[in-house]
Amino acid sequence: MTSESSSSPAQPAAKSNAAIGTLLIGVALLMLGNGLQGSLLGLRAASEGFSNTVIGFVMASFFGGFLLGATATVRTVQRVGHVRTFAALAAIASVAILAHGMFVSPLVWAMLRFVTGVCYAGVFVVAESWLNDSATNESRGQLLSIYMLTAFAGMGGGQLLLNLAQPEDIDLFILVSVLISVSIVPMLLSTAPAPQATQQVTAPSVPQLSTLISVYRASPLGVVGTFAAGLINGTILGMGVVYALERGFSVEGAAYFMSVIIAGATLLQFPIGKLSDAFDRRRVITGVSFAAAALALTAVIIGDGPEFWILVLLSGGMSLSLHTLSIAYTNDYLEPTEMIGASGLLVLVLGVGSVAGPLLVGPMLSFFGASGFFLQIAIVHIALSLFALWRMSQRPPLEQDAQGPYIALHTAPSSVVIEAAEEVHSEQLAEIAAEDSDKSDNN
Repeated sequence: MTSESSSSPAQPAAKSNAAIGTLLIGVALLMLGNGLQGSLLGLRAASEGFSNTVIGFVMASFFGGFLLGATATVRTVQRVGHVRTFAALAAIASVAILAHGMFVSPLVWAMLRFVTGVCYAGVFVVAESWLNDSATNESRGQLLSIYMLTAFAGMGGGQLLLNLAQPEDIDLFILVSVLISVSIVPMLLSTAPAPQATQQVTAPSVPQLSTLISVYRASPLGVVGTFAAGLINGTILGMGVVYALERGFSVEGAAYFMSVIIAGATLLQFPIGKLSDAFDRRRVITGVSFAAAALALTAVIIGDGPEFWILVLLSGGMSLSLHTLSIAYTNDYLEPTEMIGASGLLVLVLGVGSVAGPLLVGPMLSFFGASGFFLQIAIVHIALSLFALWRMSQRPPLEQDAQGPYIALHTAPSSVVIEAAEEVHSEQLAEIAAEDSDKSDNN
């Protein structure tokens, strides 16, 4: 009896951990395919003679589709459920990448990238809902961190798969299709029950931030920082491989360039986040932006030696951490009941910035050559740091105890995972408030 009673509580936990593990495997496969296809299409478009402006338009179409899919998928899930939605969208995305290899045309590619963006946004919503539903209040923060690491590892690993074949061949397009198709299997075989597709109902008396203006009034720097992060994310992930080709890198060099940028984001997100938890987050945003601008400007003039790769690592880490910093700072000025309404709006702001990034950097590359890539990144960072300095003169810093925790996110989260991060944020703030209340009662 003693043996049975001591082992039984561990069995549900082990089963839950195994289910979450299979979900993460599916996410890793999806991100492998996502990382590979984005860079593959940039390389193939360049080899086909597409202009940098046209490539920017094609790459921006993905983020436009992602923006639509992040909102449209919720209604689809409510109608047919998580499993069917995930399988259908993954199947469409798997077919779309094959169509890229069959029909090489800028207009066709732009339409296909838009469809792919819709599908990827949808599968992220489903996967993130599933993971969030599988987590407990105690494990949610840790699970989000593991999810972020899995997403970045998959995206970075996808870049290295570029070396397996030539972009001009169909082989890599088939590989992306296989990765997307296989990613369905762990999701379908997972023992974790799919979350219920319920629509949240909020009482009219509960405060909600339903407009972008209201979110901006609550946290101007948070909104502007999120838009700047979208600009930078779209520039790096959409056009980084095109920059590498403009600089004279081989396909192998372009793959390593993108891998190093993503590795920087993986390595630096947590240290930067801890720093922002310990100090005024506005100062951290300002410092990171100034440092990223300096690194980007240095990368314009430096050669291809080891110093360049160190700059790429640090620049990528700081630039791709900006989104989560901005989300965390916005949450510092929101009530828990306001965070859910704000999360969808912040995804919208990030998406608009991500669409604009490739559209702007294409002409920059055409006009300035390879230098235009890091010049655009530097300009965005300088503008944000100046805005942050101005905001620091307009409002006193928040009390340290009032700041919530920094929860690392990957570059294109849905509102589901942002809401999950906000739940962790509000729970920890509630714990701090309870501790302060206990201290006051004791005194």
